[in-house]
Amino acid sequence: PDTLLESELFGHVRGAFTGAVNARRGLVQEAEGGTVFLDEIGELSPATQVKLLRAIQEREIRPVGGNKPVSVDVRFITATNRNLKEDVTSGRFREDLYYRLNVFECTVPPLRERREDIIPLATQFLHTFNAKYEKHKVLTPALCRLLMVQDWPGNIRELENAIETLVILTEGDDLQPEDFISQIQMEESEAIVTIRRLAPWN
Repeated sequence: PDTLLESELFGHVRGAFTGAVNARRGLVQEAEGGTVFLDEIGELSPATQVKLLRAIQEREIRPVGGNKPVSVDVRFITATNRNLKEDVTSGRFREDLYYRLNVFECTVPPLRERREDIIPLATQFLHTFNAKYEKHKVLTPALCRLLMVQDWPGNIRELENAIETLVILTEGDDLQPEDFISQIQMEESEAIVTIRRLAPWN
């Protein structure tokens, strides 16, 4: 909710709202001299966009319920999977905030457009999950070739999930293409069962 998000970012004074028994510094103030990373910036409500714009533009915030502005010195890094230019055109995202944030833009292409990253990422995930589950799984060359040709619509999160599932469910230590294919078939089967439960048909 906007009120809670505003309190999280900018803090609040005692008695600002029900349950505010003590004053609280927000994340922006806690990050003084450092960096605030805001993920999914395109999902901010118009009201919160206004307050964020003030923080960036005026270098000051006003805690919820407070009368005095507080000076802050922070750097903002934001991320989104939305097209903010289109959101600006449609009126969903403030134009002035967009240009305040868009000083330096870094576009991260989807995994299918940087296939050279797939195996290094898969290897790192494998190392992490081997340690987590006390396993000794190994990516075989055949499985690496199969991973390289997948489109990965879920990008890195999907690849990470696939590797973790392989580590958990595969019997042997050598991870083979058929292990990955069996995983996909199982997920598709479970999806069909879920759909049937939600919307049964004759």
